[in-house]
Amino acid sequence: MTLRILVVDDEPLARRKLCAFIDEIPWAEVGGSAGDGEEALAEIDRLQPDIVFLDIQMPGMNGLEVLARLSQRESLPAVVFTTAFDDYAVAAFELDAIDYLLKPFAMPRFTTAIERARSNVELKNSAAALQRAHRLLGSRDIKPRSYDDHIFVRHGNSVVPIPLAEISRIEGQDDYVMLHVEDRGYLASMRIRDLEWQLPDPPFIRVHRSHMVNLDHVSHLIRLPDSRFEVLMRSGDQVPVSRARSKAIRRLTR
Repeated sequence: MTLRILVVDDEPLARRKLCAFIDEIPWAEVGGSAGDGEEALAEIDRLQPDIVFLDIQMPGMNGLEVLARLSQRESLPAVVFTTAFDDYAVAAFELDAIDYLLKPFAMPRFTTAIERARSNVELKNSAAALQRAHRLLGSRDIKPRSYDDHIFVRHGNSVVPIPLAEISRIEGQDDYVMLHVEDRGYLASMRIRDLEWQLPDPPFIRVHRSHMVNLDHVSHLIRLPDSRFEVLMRSGDQVPVSRARSKAIRRLTR
């Protein structure tokens, strides 16, 4: 499936660079571009893009204000912010931006961002299709699945739905996570921080900057000589617990 992209930036050179990057992605096409916030909203209404690359600092309505306006609608595209300043990162993610590209960025970082946006679009499409099927079937015995109980990851040329209950632990690796399922690992283009916001707590808890565990797959915790803990999974894997999380665990220990 080809995804339609809208590029929004007040600098023509920046728009051309993004369009050139998008042209290198076989499943993406540039549907249009805009130079300010008001034009961006109009183009989003006209084009109904799947993904929007949105500059933050623009004359008039800035990118954060554009996304805030979009957030009031029932459906919105996957938004990736682009900016020369890193002051807006927290605000961007609070508004559910998919990613945040700091200018100047190169093709590898752009590819990570657009793949993350693509995964977001596929998740929404899969969930929407299942909800439509559920309504058409009209059966109370069928519960539509969504990314509330599955994570969809790209594996080769396929998209694999992984039930949350089967994920024993998650390991963060920069802009990727490794999902551990039984004796297999699935690499997904998303950050562990993003998953922490989306996954149910419990059973998923963050025990370290780079690690989350599913409590349903935990055997027990081991207390180390330096007062930190280590999680022993039922699989035999050992997961470190940060000092801050270890303190929280000690407070909960009876």
